[in-house]
Amino acid sequence: MTKEVPVYHLFIDGEWVETEEYTEVHDKYTGESIAKIAKAKKEHVTLAVTAAQKAFKENKLTAYERYEILLKTAELMEQRREMLEHSLVQEVGKTVKDARGELDRAISTFRISAEEGKRIAGEMVPLQGVPGSENRLGFTIRVPKGVIGAITPFNYPLLLGAHKIAPALAAGNTVVLKPATVTPIASFHLLNLLHEAGLPKGYLQIITGSGNKVGDWLLSDERIAMYTFTGSSEVGAAIKAKSGMRPVALELGNNSPNIVHEDADLLLAAEQTAHRSFHNAGQACIAVQLIYVHEKVAYDFMDLYLNIVKQLKVGDPKDVETDVGPMIDEREARRSEEWVQEAVAAGATLLLGGKRDGALFYPTVLTNVTHEMKVVCREVFAPIVTIIQYSNIDEAIHLANKSDYGLQAGIFTKDMNLALKASRELEYGGVIVNDVSTYRNDVMPYGGVKKSGLGKEGPRYAIEEMTEVRMVVLNLG
Repeated sequence: MTKEVPVYHLFIDGEWVETEEYTEVHDKYTGESIAKIAKAKKEHVTLAVTAAQKAFKENKLTAYERYEILLKTAELMEQRREMLEHSLVQEVGKTVKDARGELDRAISTFRISAEEGKRIAGEMVPLQGVPGSENRLGFTIRVPKGVIGAITPFNYPLLLGAHKIAPALAAGNTVVLKPATVTPIASFHLLNLLHEAGLPKGYLQIITGSGNKVGDWLLSDERIAMYTFTGSSEVGAAIKAKSGMRPVALELGNNSPNIVHEDADLLLAAEQTAHRSFHNAGQACIAVQLIYVHEKVAYDFMDLYLNIVKQLKVGDPKDVETDVGPMIDEREARRSEEWVQEAVAAGATLLLGGKRDGALFYPTVLTNVTHEMKVVCREVFAPIVTIIQYSNIDEAIHLANKSDYGLQAGIFTKDMNLALKASRELEYGGVIVNDVSTYRNDVMPYGGVKKSGLGKEGPRYAIEEMTEVRMVVLNLG
């Protein structure tokens, strides 16, 4: 007997819209079907943008109304914790620990966005200081851009949905959301909670289906004022090329270097890097990937680090004791296995792991690598860490900066002068001192340089991205 699973249609202008074709969403650990989602056609995207544009133009919400809706949504998320956590464990393969952490941060992001939405303001411009403008009064205001096209990845569907939807709504925009095809359920839960909290129809549409096709259809609609995307550098570059004059916010890849200097607290460094290397099965753009360790302390650090990693429990993400669950699918686990095998064949030393069981890939640690190996120069996006020795801080900074990416980096040292030197010289959007590259507080500006993207997330900074500065000049006569 076939098990009945929930069916999620498209959501356009406050209505569920059926389509001709549907695709299955699977439990990432068991492989069983847990839902069916609609596959959109181009006309559906057009209808979604039309609805968003209409709501933006005809049904304005005040700043306080937006605040109340976002805050109420956060309260509802708290009340429905079990449902939301279960969804993340099933559709993403997150461990219970990781799912709880993602939910906590998503709730916080809604609350921060609610508050920031009440503080949107411009500034005075001293026009009167220029001859001929003595009777002019100048100031700026911030106005919403309009329809925001948002595309979210598979690894943090609830949190990254929150980071796009909540600031967009706080700023007075409307949204057309395209969630990842393999992890769309959290977005539908969030949609339902927003409407339960009072969000009017047309403010949020959800379009599911083929990522490439739907993405291209969104990009071809000139009525979308801005695009916000989290995903691979390759797709981000394509979005930038196709968006024309319209702004984009791109949160892309990274290979996350972390420097452990000779004066570092080695136990702190080992604990932080070990626990944050493998959360979400390494599928986070700021997960620890490269650890540069000073040669004087390298072997002591590796002993501490490996002893901690060996204690991590791998397996069923529904078990509350599990530390590392499955990757998003077996194909990605096989790709990870191949990258490790390539590195070992080219001379790398496998210190731990390298084992695969279906979509499970066990925590893996390599050393004696070269920069040309994929596990070093590419974004690994897997539970794979490489340890590299260096002789002085300038060498470590140079090695870290050889990357094509530049999202976040970490450094462990007791020397604040050295920490500030690294902060100035590391070519990254964020430098985290005495903590790992993985640290992200949702109030902070988060975004990278080079192939790691454009623009900043974090509610206050995302609102700046999602609003226009408008100059107002009064002639006082």
